[in-house]
Amino acid sequence: MSTPMSVSRGAAAPVARRKLLDEVTDRILAHIRDEGLRPGDRLPSNRALSERFLVATPTLREALRRLEATGAVEMRHGSGVYVRADLSRLIMANPNRLRLDATAILDLLEARELIEPHLAEAAARRATDAQLDELAASLDRAGRSLGQDAALHAANMAFHRTLGRLAGNPALAQVLDSLIDLHDEEQRHIQALYGDRDHDHHVHLAILAAVRGRTPVKARRLMVEHLRDVRRVVTRALEG
Repeated sequence: MSTPMSVSRGAAAPVARRKLLDEVTDRILAHIRDEGLRPGDRLPSNRALSERFLVATPTLREALRRLEATGAVEMRHGSGVYVRADLSRLIMANPNRLRLDATAILDLLEARELIEPHLAEAAARRATDAQLDELAASLDRAGRSLGQDAALHAANMAFHRTLGRLAGNPALAQVLDSLIDLHDEEQRHIQALYGDRDHDHHVHLAILAAVRGRTPVKARRLMVEHLRDVRRVVTRALEG
């Protein structure tokens, strides 16, 4: 005769069938928070999580897909599930947005033009030397990727994201992160329309030098000029 499954101290109780997916999703998020997992950290295997939460593996996968749709985790085939977003983020991208048109691309550039100069100025005032080394590393990757569009896009977006984070205002950094996440396809299109990879890279290096040199007014000015130039070139390309 079998005995009832014992639940060790601290183990999860069986999940109620009502609102099952909501409950599993909440428990995954709680696990990420309680374990102190950060973006890039890997979650336990699906089997381990299923056993932990006492749910079937297909149910767990569906909950993970929900979280992937909001940008909280990333499911990498053959590798596992990784934390993608900082769960303290106030702003998350909408996974159900409609495809944007040319006007929305220009709106995106205008929004970045309003936010990023302030972030560049603040980073020049607040960033530590170690943080600036991290910023420089993203441009090193960009410099090695000038002929590889996908790698260049990733490195350039890492530069802008890192600069936003170094400004020391998490809310504004999250706004920028969300703009980049939500409009990833548009950002790639902007890169293709702008075209001049070398000039773009040299401008980024100049912004880095201003931030590293602790010249906040210059850092702001260079970022304003950079984004206005991109918007001008992209506008001509879209209207042509």
